[in-house]
Amino acid sequence: MFFRDPTQMVSPPKDNFLAKDANLGENMANEEKKIKIKVEFGGGLELLFQNIRHLNLELPRTKDGKAFNIAHLIEYLRNNHLKDRRAALFTQEGTVTPGILVLVNDADWELEGREEYELCERDEIVFISTLHGG
Repeated sequence: MFFRDPTQMVSPPKDNFLAKDANLGENMANEEKKIKIKVEFGGGLELLFQNIRHLNLELPRTKDGKAFNIAHLIEYLRNNHLKDRRAALFTQEGTVTPGILVLVNDADWELEGREEYELCERDEIVFISTLHGG
């Protein structure tokens, strides 16, 4: 029962507010499954990504509920953001092309577990090409 004033009692609205609350919980659970990260491209890699140097991404968890790892991120970037037909300049055989430096929160990804590093909320991943013409 809801009270508008002490002398008046009113029944709750009949608009199925309990179902809305259940859906709200489900939507919140889906939002919790996403993580927000920043991705940056440098050393010429941005040319493969339509001259975009920075991406703010919201990534879903994998189907089994685990966080995305860098291997998933590389595949995601290739499938969703890499518009250049020269994809081999960014990725080969499920990892980055040799000559691309990957930083995880300003640390070399070799120290973090390479492709197996599980992405966390607010991680910053930087891909820098060290290959240049001459």
